[in-house]
Amino acid sequence: MDTMHYIGFDIHKKTVAFCEKKIDGTIIEQGTIPATKSSLLIWSKQRTCTWVGAMEATIFTGWIYDCLLPYAAELKVAHPAMLRAITVAKNKNDRSDAKTISDLLRCDLLPVCYMAPENIRDLRRILRFRNLMVRESTKMKTKASGILMETGVQYNKQKLHGQKYFDELLDNLEDVPESVTELLQFCRLSVTHFTQIQKRLVRELTSHPDISKRVELLTTIPGVGEITALTWVLEIGEVERFTKIRRAISFCGLCSAQSESAGVNRRGPISKKRNKHLQTVL
Repeated sequence: MDTMHYIGFDIHKKTVAFCEKKIDGTIIEQGTIPATKSSLLIWSKQRTCTWVGAMEATIFTGWIYDCLLPYAAELKVAHPAMLRAITVAKNKNDRSDAKTISDLLRCDLLPVCYMAPENIRDLRRILRFRNLMVRESTKMKTKASGILMETGVQYNKQKLHGQKYFDELLDNLEDVPESVTELLQFCRLSVTHFTQIQKRLVRELTSHPDISKRVELLTTIPGVGEITALTWVLEIGEVERFTKIRRAISFCGLCSAQSESAGVNRRGPISKKRNKHLQTVL
């Protein structure tokens, strides 16, 4: 007789709803846990049977997954887009969502997505923060150009963001409000600050012992620099999970969708929507 219990979790910022079932669908327990590490640890230690758990991939999933993993026989994460397509229902609430996830888990119908190891997710978070710094720096550069154009100041676009040229430009500004000089100085300070941060983060990532060897090997490929190598290593995670090269190509969104029916084979456009969504939550 199967004594394994199947637990579905519906996770939110402040609460985690759960539903625990037997293999035959009998509900053992359901309820809500405060979304804190201490509460989840107390709840986990109270389990008297071996259990398998599942939850949807969201921005909150990572830390909850890491907290529950040592106490579960297995813990799975469901692909949010695919899960939504399966679980469309009129009555939708935390309790019913946890129940549905539990049912999908025990019936082996859960659309499972990849959950990278904790150390890779930590480094991936740093890389994505570095990318944010680059975007913010670009915004400040664009803003500086906009301020100069608004006030009719002539400038060299190619040299604008060089420190020497920028300082000379500020010293020679005439007939502009004082606020313009202050805003331009603020833009320059922001660009310098963001650039320093992103460079430091890249140095830390490339020298990290968990990934440095992989990054070094990838950069030996012509055309592959540090950022491309870091992106591949941290966004792909464990490359061994791809049994065939076409699976890796599909994951990266480098091939079009295929639809075959009644002998007609159609190819859709290349889309990275699904993978981009996963990048925002994991």
